[in-house]
This record gives sequence, structure tokens and C-alpha cells, in this order.
Amino acid sequence: MTQSKRQLKFSKLIQKEISEIFQKEHSGKFIGSLVTISDVSMSPDLGLARIYLSIFPVSNIAKIMEAIEDEKSRIRGSLGKRIGKEVRIVPHIAFHADTTAEEAEKMDKIINKLNIPPATQGDSQ
Repeated sequence: MTQSKRQLKFSKLIQKEISEIFQKEHSGKFIGSLVTISDVSMSPDLGLARIYLSIFPVSNIAKIMEAIEDEKSRIRGSLGKRIGKEVRIVPHIAFHADTTAEEAEKMDKIINKLNIPPATQGDSQ
């Protein structure tokens, strides 16, 4: 499902602000890990922001996600202070681990293991 211009604009704002909140207020919880906000998608009523996090190394995903869930209300409070004058309602936030990079790596390994014979001269199709 595609998002409206309003949803896209709002998701960009949320992504920017949450990134700054993580950098300035919560970076101590991510020591030894790299946490990046890879995407934000908004519900049609702008009441829920789904925030997708890319976390490296992969072995720290569970620990980092747990720490973020524990701080979710404080993160939303900080978000409210930052965007409260620009929006009517501060959206509820839901964090999800973005596993796109790991899935791509798995696919690359599978493809590299395939034994595909080279095309012969007669195989033009």
C-alpha cells in the first residue's frame, strides 16, 4: 500500500526527529552497536508510526530492541516535545527490526552456491 503525500511528509519528519533523539539522548544504550532508522511508515490517520531499525552487528538485535522497548515512552515524550507544535497528535510508535540486509546476504549466499553451467553457443534464449 502506498502512502499519501501527507503520510510521507510526516514519516520523514518522524525519521529525522527520532534519529536525533537516538543520537543525543539514547546513544549510551547502543555502545558497540550501530543503530540506523531505515524507514518510517505512518498509518493513514497518522496515529501510529512504524519505525524500522537496522542494527549492526546482527547479534545485538534482541538486546537493542529490548532496550528501545523499555525506553519507548520516554522516546515518544521527547518526540512530542520536538514536534508538538507541528502536529495535532503525537503518534504512538512501534519499533521493528529491519532485516532486509540480512535477508539479502542470505540470498547472495544461496545464489553463489548455485551450480549454473555457462551458456553454450546454441543457447541464445
